[in-house]
Amino acid sequence: MRPLKITVLACGLAATAAFTPPEAFAQTPPDQLVMAWRLDDISTFDPAQIGEVVTDEMISNICDTLVAHDIEQESVVVPRLAESWTVSDDGSVITFTLREGPAHPSGNPVTAHDVEWSMKRVLELGFGNAASLTQYGFTTENMDDAFQALDDRTFQLTLQDPYPAELVMLGVMTNRVAMALDSVYLAEQEVDGDRANGYLINNSACVGPYHLRQWNAGEVVVLEANEGYWDGQPAMRRIIVRHVAESSAQRLLIEQGDVDVARDIETPADLAELEQSPDARVDSRLRHQMIYWGFDNANPILADERVREAMRYLVDYDGLAETVMQYVGVPRNTMVPLGAFAALDEADGAPYYLDVERARALLAEAGHPDGFEISLFIGPAPYVRPLAQHVQQNAAEAGITVNIEQMAGAELFSRFRGRDFDSVILSWATALPDAHGMASRHAVNPDNSAEANLTMYP
Repeated sequence: MRPLKITVLACGLAATAAFTPPEAFAQTPPDQLVMAWRLDDISTFDPAQIGEVVTDEMISNICDTLVAHDIEQESVVVPRLAESWTVSDDGSVITFTLREGPAHPSGNPVTAHDVEWSMKRVLELGFGNAASLTQYGFTTENMDDAFQALDDRTFQLTLQDPYPAELVMLGVMTNRVAMALDSVYLAEQEVDGDRANGYLINNSACVGPYHLRQWNAGEVVVLEANEGYWDGQPAMRRIIVRHVAESSAQRLLIEQGDVDVARDIETPADLAELEQSPDARVDSRLRHQMIYWGFDNANPILADERVREAMRYLVDYDGLAETVMQYVGVPRNTMVPLGAFAALDEADGAPYYLDVERARALLAEAGHPDGFEISLFIGPAPYVRPLAQHVQQNAAEAGITVNIEQMAGAELFSRFRGRDFDSVILSWATALPDAHGMASRHAVNPDNSAEANLTMYP
């Protein structure tokens, strides 16, 4: 591993899109939902270890947290497993009262002890998701004071650093690190002190509307509704998510009625065609997510800020917004997405533009008048290769040779988190509608040394 910092160049809000044929065309039973999605990012279903958008969305339908974001207003926290909570006068202690009645699929009641055990487990395992706790001052050294089950229905969170209680509620208690796992059942699944991490790779053990029935890597995920779920029986008895990597293949499945929803049809031509179809509906929503071109600053060439500044002028942001990214996002040169607290407006948040001559001048100033050669790693998303080819072509005009290498999502994340790359096009999402959600990862690193292994701090 090498020290790494990320320079954000092309930022955008990735729009999720779902495509639903009318009921007359659907081939699936009315109580089953079949979805096409790209699943090659998935490596585990352990909430302590999940770091990908696709798995995060699935686990949020499997495991409940004490509180959640309001669907209509993300900055508002609403009850889930906790029916109520109070904040001390000084803001340092949040006390949750859990509902009476929710039970895990095993039949074990959901208790405050489950919440305490689950949150401590995240810190003890020390995977990347531990950063969602350590960034607010929670550590293995102070967790016994920070996370306490006062009785079966009362959980107390004591802040160790003076963060606003509202921010901690949004950033921690709605996060997968605060999901209430079945501590009694999982204690029986431990192997060699792994805290049931091996078991949770392809199993679930928590209260939620669904449980993980099946995961075949690179093929399918099946979620099955939990009988007697405390918040009412889900309308869909089963959700089947099929791995379909190609945008065109997903479109064909929708048109044939073989799937109800497709998540990765991101090619403008396919989307435009579907928008005109009476047999499909296109839904797009902006997310708190950015798509960016990042660089390993351990590379001595890329460590020069003048070189990274030159790269910013090799992207035609407006041109991409009208073509490749038309249905995917909006131009953005700041890490804080639109809609988040403290975000710049659209004009101030997009100050860069395509200017190859200016890029050449910056490169010459940095001592590279003849350019240089770097690799560019990309994943399988349909819009990524056109993006990569776009910057490759513009970089060539400035004398830079960019060698594109495409790989599966899991491998890409492994290389990125292992700091084994020159440059990479990635997307990064946060569930926190606040500038802190992105800044805590892209502007802050408690220890950037390779030895610290803080892989969730890019």
